[in-house]
Amino acid sequence: MLTTMLGDYWFWRREHLPSAVLVRLLAEWGTSKGSARASIRRLADRGVLVRSRDGRTTSYGLRFRTREALVEHAHRLLSFGAESPSWDGCWTMVAFSIPEGSRNLRHSVRVGLRNHGLRLLYDGLWVSPFDRSREAVEVLRSLSVTTATVTRATEVEGSPIAGSPLQAFDLDSVGEAYAAFATRYEPTVERVRAGGFDPAEAFLARESLMSDWMILRQLDPDLPAELLPPGWPRPHARSVFTQIYDSLGPLGEQRFCEIVSEIAPDLGRLATHHTSTNMVPIPLSPRH
Repeated sequence: MLTTMLGDYWFWRREHLPSAVLVRLLAEWGTSKGSARASIRRLADRGVLVRSRDGRTTSYGLRFRTREALVEHAHRLLSFGAESPSWDGCWTMVAFSIPEGSRNLRHSVRVGLRNHGLRLLYDGLWVSPFDRSREAVEVLRSLSVTTATVTRATEVEGSPIAGSPLQAFDLDSVGEAYAAFATRYEPTVERVRAGGFDPAEAFLARESLMSDWMILRQLDPDLPAELLPPGWPRPHARSVFTQIYDSLGPLGEQRFCEIVSEIAPDLGRLATHHTSTNMVPIPLSPRH
């Protein structure tokens, strides 16, 4: 949640925020001071945040690589669903045979393939509509699996529907998740239009919305349009998301500024927000 907030309102800033500011931001979510400080320390220990000191004040900022990662992550998240990826009609297919006694190895192969978007069609056969052949070969090579085959193939016209590679993807569950998201947030759209949010409410609502959209992004395999069922609910869900996220941006920024200014007035005025359409990266050199 902290990195989401910084990505939303401390976008490309190189200035460090006092630890008391970060604790206060997390307090908006009911996080205790002790838990907040522990979380901040863990982020610093992992290299996500970098510490600095000015007298007795400890402050934290985003490392250059963290800023880059946040921008890339936010761009993918905010642009997700705007359009479907193109498709050449071919499937990547990975078949492998690993002895029953090598369960750990089999698990590692499955995890590696899944991380690259492939899904299990049959026992030992994984598929993707995208060209993941290079990634699949690297997974197999890195784990020293030699009893495997990686191919790119087209489905034969007239093949049984039940045997289509598409069956590896649980689109029903994804579609239901999008429909549930839209149902949950449609009243929020109406409330936004009616001007029913104050800055504190908008700040919390916008971050909760982003977290829920992130879950959908992770759930959705983002298949080509040719493979999606009629009436696919993602476009409507995305419309609901962008209306709320973009409209609540100014109020969320106001609340973020208020919180920062309570402790560091000079820094509060530097906060800003972006929308789903105006997130333009500002290149910085590593020395920043």
